[in-house]
This record gives sequence, C-alpha cells and structure tokens, in this order.
Amino acid sequence: MHLAISLNIAATNGQDVLDFGQISAFVQKAEAAGVDMVIISDVLGSGEPSTSPFEATTLLAALATVTDRIGLVASASTLAHQPYNLARRFASLDIISHGRIGWNATLSQNPREAANFSRPEGFSDDDFRRRAEEFIGIVHGLWRGWDADALLFDKAGGRFHDPGKMHVLDHKGDFFAVRGPLNVARSPQDTPVLVMSGSSVADRDFASRVADVILIEEQSAETANAASAHLRRRALAAGRKPEGVKVLLTVAVGSEPNVDRLRTLLGSSGCEGLHLTLPTGNQELQSFADHILPEIRHRGLAGQGRPGATLRAHLGLGGAK
Repeated sequence: MHLAISLNIAATNGQDVLDFGQISAFVQKAEAAGVDMVIISDVLGSGEPSTSPFEATTLLAALATVTDRIGLVASASTLAHQPYNLARRFASLDIISHGRIGWNATLSQNPREAANFSRPEGFSDDDFRRRAEEFIGIVHGLWRGWDADALLFDKAGGRFHDPGKMHVLDHKGDFFAVRGPLNVARSPQDTPVLVMSGSSVADRDFASRVADVILIEEQSAETANAASAHLRRRALAAGRKPEGVKVLLTVAVGSEPNVDRLRTLLGSSGCEGLHLTLPTGNQELQSFADHILPEIRHRGLAGQGRPGATLRAHLGLGGAK
C-alpha cells in the first residue's frame, strides 16, 4: 500500500506558525516510518488570510537537503502561476531532490488568489476549469520537451544538445501561448509526479486522463470502491496502463488515530493507499510523529524498502506518458 501525509503550513490568528526545524523534523520522522510522500500546502482552503514564513515550493528545496527517500509534493494553483515558470520550478526541484518531487495541482478557485494576480473578478467556473486543463497540459508538454539523452555537453564538438531530441511545444490556446522548451534538463524521474483531487465529475474525468495520483474523499468504503473503480475505468478508456494511476483515500485524522481502523478502511476501500490530512499545530504533529508514525511502520501501513530512487518508482507508476 501507499501512504501520503498532507501538512498545511498556513495558519490563522491564534494558531501555531511552524518553523523549518519543526517541519523538517516531522518530515524526517515520516521518511523513517516509510511514508511515500508528504504534501505541503501554504494556503487555507477557506480563503482566509494566513500566516506562514514559507512558500510551499521553496520549502521543498530545503526539505530535499535533509531527506533522502521520501517524496516531496507541493500544492500550487493554476491561478497563482504561469505554466512556464511553474514547470521550470518543479523540474528544477526534481533535479535538486534526485527525482522525488510532485505537484499537487489544486483545481479550486480561491478569490483571494485571483485578486492578487490581476483577476479581481476571478473566472467563471467553466473558464476556470478550461484554463486549468490547458495549464496542466502545457506543464506536461514542457516537462517532456527534452528527451532523456538530449543534452550532450560536447565541448570538443561544440554541441550542447541534439536538436532532434529537443521538442518545441509551440502552444497557442484559449488562455496561454507558450513556445518552450524549458531551459532545465529532463526530470530524473521522466516527469515530476502529478497529484490531483476533486469531487466533481469533470475534475475526476480530467484527473483520470492525466494524473499520476488521485486523492478522493468518500464517506464510506462502498462509495470509495465505486469511485476508485470508476477512475480506473476512465483511465483505461483514455489508453492508460493500469499501473499508471494510483487512487488514495483521503482521511482526516487527529494526533492519535486508530491505526487498526485505518488498515481495515483501506482493505475495504478498493484504493491503493491512504492520504492522511493532519492538524497543523506543532504539539499535534509531535504527538502524531512520536506515537502514530512508529505504529504505522510496525503495522506495515506504509511501504518499506521499495526499489528505485525516485518517487515515481516508489509509487510503482512506471515511466510517465
């Protein structure tokens, strides 16, 4: 099975503001317990003003220097970034981490973000979804702009790259025009891992076509079974291989959840793993790290000793398509 843990470092008034030492200590303990990946967010879903000393993708670079194996995923919205810059940032992070990076592409529209990025009126729901789908398609295309052996660094021959193995995207769409390619080499794991979630039919249909990991929130094992089966059918209909997408069941937990109940829930959910969302207070994180992570490791709720060095390998995703 696979295990992901979400940590939102955003805080409102009166809440703890986590420092880097607290965050890195937790992530290191999660790595020791065999957790596949930690997903870092820095924006409150409610749209309230938040306090955090870190931006999520920047934090991944620092966490990559104090970890060796755990996957590091950052949430980043399609509203607050341009596709070229976001693709370049995640590709660079993937090189820094030796192939352990993922992007949690958030598909919800935050009015506060829109107002900070020259769109105070936001987008209609339909335009936002179409824009997000175009954005993610561009990022994927840019990540695949260089073949694995395209960069030659042939000083004697005066050749930096093989032109036949460089692919110009030249995208012109309804919302973006991006020529490409990236000025960053191809990812060590082919492309960073794409994580997506969403409860609407349109969100899940899109995720089944492009996402590597899909996070679902269902209220019972029966509905989780139905949702995961539907996503796999849609993925197969889109021409994807069965191992090309992993469905994880989202569970909100306190500082001391019942590990046996989590194992039972997973076994009857039809999902490949669990996605645990945690409280953000430092005291609660320490309690979870000190009492639950060792139990998770002991009960085999997280993977241990999986082959390969990249996040994509640990998740059993194979090469990106």
